[in-house]
Amino acid sequence: MVRVSDDKAIILTVDFFPAIVDDPYIFGQVAAANAMSDVYAMGGEPLSALNIIGFPEGKLEIEVLELLMQGGADKVNEAGAVIVGGHTLVDSELKYGLSMVGTIHPDNIVLTAGAKPGDVIVLTKQLGTGIYSTALKKGALGEEQEKLFIDQMTALNAVAARAMVAAKAHACTDVTGFGLIGHALEMAVGSDVTLAIDFGAVPLLPQALEFASYGVLTGGGASNIEFASISVEFEGSVSREQKMVLHDPQTSGGLLIALPADKADDLVDAVRDSGAGRAAVIGEVLPQGKKPIIIRARA
Repeated sequence: MVRVSDDKAIILTVDFFPAIVDDPYIFGQVAAANAMSDVYAMGGEPLSALNIIGFPEGKLEIEVLELLMQGGADKVNEAGAVIVGGHTLVDSELKYGLSMVGTIHPDNIVLTAGAKPGDVIVLTKQLGTGIYSTALKKGALGEEQEKLFIDQMTALNAVAARAMVAAKAHACTDVTGFGLIGHALEMAVGSDVTLAIDFGAVPLLPQALEFASYGVLTGGGASNIEFASISVEFEGSVSREQKMVLHDPQTSGGLLIALPADKADDLVDAVRDSGAGRAAVIGEVLPQGKKPIIIRARA
């Protein structure tokens, strides 16, 4: 973030990754929504973007590139922003993402650190996109589940961000590759607090736990568990499948927001009413304890 005047700051971010769905247009939309989440997580509004593309020349038709770029442009335009250029290079596999520029009033900036004891924690989208992605590759995802999977990943976090700023939220991060616990850990450590999460309140994609029980898991989820293991206290019995969902790497995931308890219902209602996520209050912020994260297994 760069402050350029008393009433304006610029947010600069970049994110890109390999294709997670076969349809290049949908992949373009997912990647664009994911890249803009870094702007929304600070409370900002996307302004412009540059494409970053790795294209396997000779392996894919040029129409794939055209559809990919159209998907990204349509999603960026939906956010009220514009793609102004970019760079493409030859790569071994298709990759896409964007370098984003966003704007924000300096008084409205929400950082990862800043959560306060007494706050509640809101998650604005369901968990399980990493597990669903693996299930899709294995041919185990039904048509209705695939639609839900795509709809969630392409949904912008714009409404959640605006509601968060209006609620004077104390801290926020988007939930992506490190999973819910990994990103919650970043917030807890940066804020010198403990985050207590009630597993029964966490919104999950339908059958995410069932897929996990069948062994439809991601390598990234296993790495996330190992990384965060010394920082998490479990109250009650938490199954292997539940742990995998909590650590599941998300693509274009929701926002994890710490805010005053009396503001949470308005934020949750705004997100749900917009259709952009299944927001829910999933826990609370406590004074710093022995572990930065507590997972409560009771519903």
